[in-house]
Amino acid sequence: MAPSATAEPAPMQLPVMSKASTINASVLHGPRDLRLERRTIEDPAPGELQIAVVTTGICGSDVSYYKKFANGDLCACMPLSLGHESSGVVCAIGPLVSGFKIGDRVALEVGIPCGQCGICRKGRYNLCKKMRFRSSAKSVPHFQGTLQERINHPAIWCHKLPDNISFDAAALLEPLSVAIHAVNRAAPEPGSTALVLGAGTVGLLTAAMARQAGCSTVTIVDVDQGRVDFAIAKGFATHGYVVPRPLHSSSSSSSLNSSLCSGISTPLDGIATPASTLSFQSQLDSAKGLAADMLSVAASTNPLLDEDEDDGVNITFECTGKEICMHTALYATRPGGKVIMVGMGTPIQTLPLSVAHLREIDILGIFRYANTYATGIRVLCAQSIGAGFTLPNLDQMVTHRFKGLENAKKAFELAGRTIDDDGNLVLKVVIDA
Repeated sequence: MAPSATAEPAPMQLPVMSKASTINASVLHGPRDLRLERRTIEDPAPGELQIAVVTTGICGSDVSYYKKFANGDLCACMPLSLGHESSGVVCAIGPLVSGFKIGDRVALEVGIPCGQCGICRKGRYNLCKKMRFRSSAKSVPHFQGTLQERINHPAIWCHKLPDNISFDAAALLEPLSVAIHAVNRAAPEPGSTALVLGAGTVGLLTAAMARQAGCSTVTIVDVDQGRVDFAIAKGFATHGYVVPRPLHSSSSSSSLNSSLCSGISTPLDGIATPASTLSFQSQLDSAKGLAADMLSVAASTNPLLDEDEDDGVNITFECTGKEICMHTALYATRPGGKVIMVGMGTPIQTLPLSVAHLREIDILGIFRYANTYATGIRVLCAQSIGAGFTLPNLDQMVTHRFKGLENAKKAFELAGRTIDDDGNLVLKVVIDA
């Protein structure tokens, strides 16, 4: 029945005064100066949800801030809560929000663009100049991270989760989004070959997404035997290569640093000569040899590869950000192939660009991600179907868990290592608030 025209009008909604409450937050004040503090949180504003944070994964950028109070060129200038790989539960709903209810499980996309500029309107909002990203010092005042009991977050950047996706896997949707964006930029053709340099969280997920996209062979490379073994055993990659110890000077899991990069070279007469005059060609020769060794791993197990397969892979994903790895990536990629710059590391690098120029190798950069969370959720849901190649269970990437924000310091100390005190692999460390 249609409502009567004489029905009483609905009462006018009066504005509700915001009610503040206090929460615990893990706050970084300087290098390794992590404190548990009480903070005030208001009711969610129009368009916002209040999220009770359940799980937060520790990212490499978080570890950098923790150790140096800086990440690359970005230096924190005020207290900063870290954390941006998070999932949680809706505990309050602000005005003008629809489609959510209390208790909904969500993954948080923590980069907030302006939504108005030309870049945003083209859908590449990850490149928005006004982007505010949680746990980053780029914007001032800093956009606080998710290592808090509750946060208010725009509803449009909260992604509802089906019941079959765990809070751990939902938190890993953030690095998975980086991998999805990298593979989207690479646009591999079915049957392509791929090489992934670096077997950290992003490297593992990039390798898996390359397989998901139809790459027939995916070789993953790292200096850490445990991570390469994990990648192969769990199905993230088809082949693995461990960089021999003499070729690197660090046990870091995301670095292929060459021992040739020592800064100076001392000849037999004892006169110190700048390394730039003697060792750069040696670095390139080392990278070229290393690339050949990496390529031989997949070639040795597949006699049906094209006769020009030793010229390189179709796509190399460089996930370390290290100069020596970019050298290796260029030499490992076949003519007409692509090098995808995934890892953010050394900001200024000296590269043999003629290798790319003369062989028409495309060098593509990626920065974070855009329009990837829905894809990531669908990919995770497909794990239960089992049709064709499916992404490995992301829950098994979580190797260590800390309960409570008061244990955040212990979590960060461990996250900067490759093995724990018992000799077990350290891959993804999470904090349950």
